[in-house]
Amino acid sequence: MRVPDIRRVPVVHQQARRRRARYARLLWNGAEILVTLGVVLMLLVVHQLWWTNRQAREGAERKVQALQREWEGRAGDGESDPAGGGSVSDGGSTSPGDSDSDGDRDGSGAGSRSAPDSASAASSTPRPRWTQAYAILTIPRLDLRVPIAEGISKGNVLNKGYVGHYPGTAQPGRAGNFALAGHRNTHGEPFRYINRLRRGDRIEVETSTAVYTYVVDRTLAQTSAGDGGVIREVPRSTVRAGYGYTDPGYYLTLTTCTPEYTSKYRLVVWGKLGSMRPR
Repeated sequence: MRVPDIRRVPVVHQQARRRRARYARLLWNGAEILVTLGVVLMLLVVHQLWWTNRQAREGAERKVQALQREWEGRAGDGESDPAGGGSVSDGGSTSPGDSDSDGDRDGSGAGSRSAPDSASAASSTPRPRWTQAYAILTIPRLDLRVPIAEGISKGNVLNKGYVGHYPGTAQPGRAGNFALAGHRNTHGEPFRYINRLRRGDRIEVETSTAVYTYVVDRTLAQTSAGDGGVIREVPRSTVRAGYGYTDPGYYLTLTTCTPEYTSKYRLVVWGKLGSMRPR
């Protein structure tokens, strides 16, 4: 009878232990990698949703204060308003990427060319420089007060927490459509809650020479990102039939992305000029 070689038994157990140890190390290393990736992703989310908002809001607030100091220092100097460019071209070539109202309470009085015509006095003043912050937007219902800069560049305007003015659209208080864009999420998200605006809410645009009060009139909850009609001189959607206007007037348009945390569609709020008062 053959006697088994008991010397091989420890060798077999040793190989099994080594295999288990290798598997354990692989599992441990994989878990470490997953945890590291999770922490990195969490930090990225915190950076986007908290840090960029904090930085942008603080920068925007400082800019608002700087503009106010500048305007107070220039008071009585007779300098021209950089927002007072004369006639503007149709903005259709660029795509939009019950309250105590002043003046026109039903939002209809400024819908015709008979609205305040003080713009003619500044028809020869220069346009704002590209990315220059030159006005302040105030929306009392949203407790919002942010700078308005020329252009809709992400890096130089929107990501700084500013609201951007669509090039080629009217300037504040001028006949046509004063069209603005702002982030809905991250980087200050000034337009996050414009969906809460209702007909009759006041929106103020302050420049170095005047304060223009617009009155919210209509809202387009969702349209295509390429719907350039909403920022034309006479704003009217080219995607959603029946949304917009047919007559010339003094309009304000606010645009932002929708739904939240996406850029698939655009949300649009329209207002009409209700009143103007000199600074």
